[in-house]
Amino acid sequence: MTAAQGPGGDRRRGVPAATYRLQIHAGFTLDDAAEVTGYLADLGVTHAYSSPLLRSAEGSTHGYDTVDHAHIDEARGGREAFDRFVAALHEHGLGLVLDLVPNHMGVADPAAAPWWWDVLQHGQQSAHASAFDIDWEFGGGKVRIPVLGSADDVEKLEVVDGELRYYDNRFPIAPGTDGGTPQEVHARQHYELVDWRRADSDLNYRRFFAINTLAGLRVEDPAIFDATHELVLQLVRDGAVDGLRIDHPDGLADPRGYLDRLAEASGGRWTVVEKILEPGEELPEGWATAGTTGYDALTEVDRVLVDPAGEPAMTALDTELAGGPVDYAELVRRCKREVTDGMLGSEVARLVRVIGELPGVDRAQQTEALAELLATFAVYRSYLPDGREHLDAAVTAVRERRPDLTPAVDALYPVLSQAGSEAATRFEQTSGPVMAKGVEDSAYYRWPRFVALNEVGGDPAHFGGTVEEFHAAQEHRLAVKPLAMTTLSTHDTKRSEDVRARLAVLAELPSEWAALVRGWLARHPLADRPLAHLVWQNLIGAWPLSRERAHAYVEKAAREAGTSTTWTDPVQEFEEQLHALADAAFDDPTTTAEIEAFVARIAPLGWSNSLTQKLLQLTMPGVPDVYQGTELYDFSLVDPDNRRPVDYALRRRLLADLDNGTVPAVDGSGAAKLLVTSRVLRARRDTPELFSGYAPVQVTGSAAECVVAYDRGSADQAGVVVVATRLPARLAENGWGDTALKLPTGAWRDLLTGERVVSDVAGVAADVLLARLPVALLVRD
Repeated sequence: MTAAQGPGGDRRRGVPAATYRLQIHAGFTLDDAAEVTGYLADLGVTHAYSSPLLRSAEGSTHGYDTVDHAHIDEARGGREAFDRFVAALHEHGLGLVLDLVPNHMGVADPAAAPWWWDVLQHGQQSAHASAFDIDWEFGGGKVRIPVLGSADDVEKLEVVDGELRYYDNRFPIAPGTDGGTPQEVHARQHYELVDWRRADSDLNYRRFFAINTLAGLRVEDPAIFDATHELVLQLVRDGAVDGLRIDHPDGLADPRGYLDRLAEASGGRWTVVEKILEPGEELPEGWATAGTTGYDALTEVDRVLVDPAGEPAMTALDTELAGGPVDYAELVRRCKREVTDGMLGSEVARLVRVIGELPGVDRAQQTEALAELLATFAVYRSYLPDGREHLDAAVTAVRERRPDLTPAVDALYPVLSQAGSEAATRFEQTSGPVMAKGVEDSAYYRWPRFVALNEVGGDPAHFGGTVEEFHAAQEHRLAVKPLAMTTLSTHDTKRSEDVRARLAVLAELPSEWAALVRGWLARHPLADRPLAHLVWQNLIGAWPLSRERAHAYVEKAAREAGTSTTWTDPVQEFEEQLHALADAAFDDPTTTAEIEAFVARIAPLGWSNSLTQKLLQLTMPGVPDVYQGTELYDFSLVDPDNRRPVDYALRRRLLADLDNGTVPAVDGSGAAKLLVTSRVLRARRDTPELFSGYAPVQVTGSAAECVVAYDRGSADQAGVVVVATRLPARLAENGWGDTALKLPTGAWRDLLTGERVVSDVAGVAADVLLARLPVALLVRD
C-alpha cells in the first residue's frame, strides 16, 4: 500500500482528501514536478493540483494564456514529461487536478496562436471565426488590434517573408492582398492595427478583463467547447487527470450550461470553479461543481484572527492620513466608474450597441446609466434568473443616487433582466471585470486602513470577526458545500497567508502601530500618505525582504492604486520619492532599527496566528489546498513575488526530522507549521471519518475569547478536536488564567505533539493543553 492510499484504498478517481498547488513553468517543469511527488505523498496530500499545462504564450510563467488547446506546453516539458509526471504521481498513489482556462486564449503573438492567426488571415470566412467573441460589424469587417505606438506608426509597417511586420510583431496577409506599399497591404487585411490607446474605447473583441492579448472564447458553442476540451477530456478518460479547476467562469456566457456539459463529458469528475463570492453570497443552486477554489474560506479564517477591538484606532489613523473619513462603499463605486469610463470602455460601448436605441433615452444617458449600474453592482455578476436580486438592488440604488438617470434606468431594466438575452448576458460578462479591476486592483490599493483585510474575496470594511461567527460559517459550509476547496494562499492573493497572519497582530496593537507610522511619515514624507501607510504595512508584513522585492512591490502598488502614478502614465518624480521611501527602510539607521525591533516583537505572535490559520483551514469542512511552499512560513507579497522558487530539499529534510520524532519549537524555521500541515493532511488522508461533522467546543474562563475549538465528529462517529489560539498579543499580556476546554471526560492524544491529556468534569486546562504549541489536534486515546 502506498503512502497516499491509506486504508481507504486509491482515492485518485474520487474527491481529493487534500491538494497541493504547483506552479509549472519553464523554470519548474513537469519533470521537476515529478521529482517532488514522493515528498507530496509523504506530506499527506492525495492530489497534485497543477497550473494550466496546455501550450501557452512564449515565456509565460503562469499558463493562463493558452495558444493551442491540442498540445501540452513544450516549455513546461511537453507531452512526454507530462506522462512521466503522471506516472510518478501514480507510483505514489497520487492523482492530478488540472487548472483549465475555458474563457480566453493568448493572442500576444498571432503566429503562435493558430486559430487567431487564421482569423486574422481570413476574417469572417475563417474556420475559427466563430471561436472568438468579435463584433465584426463595429470594426467594419475587421478585428482591431491595439499595438501601434501611435496612429502615425502605420508608416512603420513592413512586408517581410509574406507577413506584415511592426517591429517584432508578426501578422498574416490574406491571400491575394500582398501587392503595393505596406500601408496599402494593411488596408486590405481583415484586421486593423491601431494605436494602443484606443483599446479603452474602440476594441471589437471581448477580452479577459482589460488585457488586450487575451481574447475571449465562445465555449457556449458546443463545437468550440469540444475543440478546446478535446485533449483535456482525453486525459480524463485515460486516467491522467482526476479533477478540474475552472478558471474565471464569470467570463462565460453560460456558466451553468458549461459546467453541465463539462460534467457530462468528464464523467462527473470533482470540479471546482475560481468564483469570487462576496461575503454572504452563495453559488447558484444546481451548478455541476463541488464549489469554489476557496477565497470564501480564506476570508472566514482571516476574520477570526483579526481583533474587532482594533477598528477604532486603525480607522482614526486612516482618517488622519487620508485627510478625512473614507467612505469605502463610495470609494469602490468611484473606482469602478474609472474602470467603466476607462480601461473597459470598449466593453461598455459594445453593450450599448447590443441594446440599441431605447425610447426617450439618448446614447449618452444610456451609457451613463449602464456605467452606474455596473459600478453599483454588489457582487461580481448574476446568472439570471439566479441573482436577480442583485440587479434589482443596483437599479434601486442608481435611481436613488442619480434621479436624473431614472428614465434611462427604467428603460434598461427590462432589457437587462431578460435571462439569456445577449444584452443581459453581456452585462453579466462585463460586471465581473468591472468589479475585479475596480476593487481588487484599485480600491484595495487606495484604502490601506488595514491591508490584512484587503484580500481577494474579502471585505475591508468588515473589521475582524468573532469565534461564534466562524463556527456558524463552518456549520453552513458543511451543510451546503462540504466538498468545495479551501485555501489560504494562491497565485492571485494580494499577500501570502503568513504576511496576513503577522499583520493581524497590528489589530491588537493599533496605538503602537500608529505611533510608528507617524514617525516614519515625519521622517520620510510622501505626498500620498495613504499609499505610504500601505507600503509600511506590507514592508512590516514581509520583513526581512530584499531591497529588490521591496522596490518591485511599491512600484506595482502605486501604479495599481493610480492615485499618484499609473501604469500607462508613470510620474517619474513621484516614483523616485516612493523608491526613496522604500530605500529608507534599509538605509536610515533609526528607521531600520525601529522596523527590526517591531518585527522581532510581533513575529512570534504572527507565527502563532500562522499555525492557527493553517490548522483551521486544513481541518474546516472542505478539501484543503496547500499552495506551493506554504507548508513552511512564506512571506510573499502580490505576484510575481508569490511565484518564487520553492526549496523542496529543505522541506524534505525538515519533514524527515519531524518523522524521526522531533517536536519543533515555534520559531522562524517554520518547522512547527510543517508539523501542523503534515499531521493534519495525513489524518485527513488516512482517517477521513474523523472529519465528518462539525460542532463548536465550549471554552470557559478569562481567556476564552483567545481560543477557537471545534469537534469534527458527527452524531455516530467520534472525530478530531481542533484547538487553536487567537489574539496572541492579548494572551501574552494576560495569560490563560482559568481558561479550560469542555471536552468529554477521558483521555485524549495530541496528534501534533504525541502528548496525552485527560479531561475531567472541569475539562482540560488551556495552559496545559497548549503548553508546547499554540494549537492542538486531539483524538480519543
